[in-house]
Amino acid sequence: MTASLYEERMGSFKYPERLRQLELPTLAYRRNRGDMIVTYKLLSGLYDEQVTLQLDMATIGQHHTKGNSRKLTVTRCRFDLRKYCFTNRIVNMWNSLPDNVILADNVNQFKNCLDKHWKMHDIVLNYRADFAESGGLA
Repeated sequence: MTASLYEERMGSFKYPERLRQLELPTLAYRRNRGDMIVTYKLLSGLYDEQVTLQLDMATIGQHHTKGNSRKLTVTRCRFDLRKYCFTNRIVNMWNSLPDNVILADNVNQFKNCLDKHWKMHDIVLNYRADFAESGGLA
């Protein structure tokens, strides 16, 4: 589609409608999906352990609630600078994913399971989706 043709057809639509028409995922979805893929790789040992971030796993029996069996612990922060850091930003999102997603055998299977799980919750095209509790919409 040329730029002028795109402008003719899509210029009058607002952002959410353009996403639906073009079947594109939102920026927030792509960013959070990337964070979950990196987290899976970190926890699966696919990165060199000497140069990767250390994520704190919850001890067995500490969390029996919904979510998964490979929960991460939330690190308390006094300042916003640390609160929005990768290792704290991904904890709630990761902990809310079910076992069938996080126990995938390889990265591609993880990506497919994550996409299926989030598609059930209409997160892909919903630009107002809240990923704070991101097993689904909060």
